[in-house]
Amino acid sequence: MKKQLDIFFTALMFFTRIPVPRNIGHGSDMLQKSARYFPLVGWVVGSINAIVWLGASYVFPPTISLLLMMVAGILTTGAFHEDGFADVCDAFGGGWTKEKILLIMKDSRLGTYGVTGLLSILAVKFAALITLAGMLPKFSFPLLLIAAHAGSRLSAVSIMQQYTYVTDADQSKSKPLADRRLHAHELVIALVTGLLPLALLPLKMLVAVVPVIIARMWLGRYFNKWIGGYTGDCLGATQQVAEVVFYLSCILVWKYI
Repeated sequence: MKKQLDIFFTALMFFTRIPVPRNIGHGSDMLQKSARYFPLVGWVVGSINAIVWLGASYVFPPTISLLLMMVAGILTTGAFHEDGFADVCDAFGGGWTKEKILLIMKDSRLGTYGVTGLLSILAVKFAALITLAGMLPKFSFPLLLIAAHAGSRLSAVSIMQQYTYVTDADQSKSKPLADRRLHAHELVIALVTGLLPLALLPLKMLVAVVPVIIARMWLGRYFNKWIGGYTGDCLGATQQVAEVVFYLSCILVWKYI
């Protein structure tokens, strides 16, 4: 159990700014194993978002409460996934060959495609969240946030399982996660923790998973078509897209089913 806790803390350290015990290592072996707990990190991030929203909603109007929640989420992760999404927008928007796409993706500067894409997805996310907050019962909304963050990270893990890591691993911050796929028991942990929060939602909300699966399949094929696999930034983009698609799908399901 202590070993599993250490592996979870490694995942938490890699994907968030949350302090972890000082004895937690960050070697490549531990980082590889930590992929099994990426959805569980989503539980933590989603819970923080939910707590901030619940607390703020007793003091501020819905728009401010949701903005504060989104800021809290970005601070918690250090904009890790948002950065990946912006880099993907720049790379695939401005590059027409595998080499050019990978070169742009490594550039730390943010271009027009990245800025436009990031502003767009944040705007859609805010609009979807404020709609859901007004539609759902007050205490169903926090559960939906946890399900969205866990499930979207499971989508990123599934990309790792299916496709090949293609960038220069020696220069990549995600190198330790690129060396191998999850073993069967590790994948079971990721699947259970990624899907379990859905069981706390109304049964009809399971339908909202279908568009997420479709979006994830399209992204995987798109990345594979252009660069022959995925990069760490592609995983961040997958998480962001899967999260937003889930919110939009939940609106449709709640309204029409």
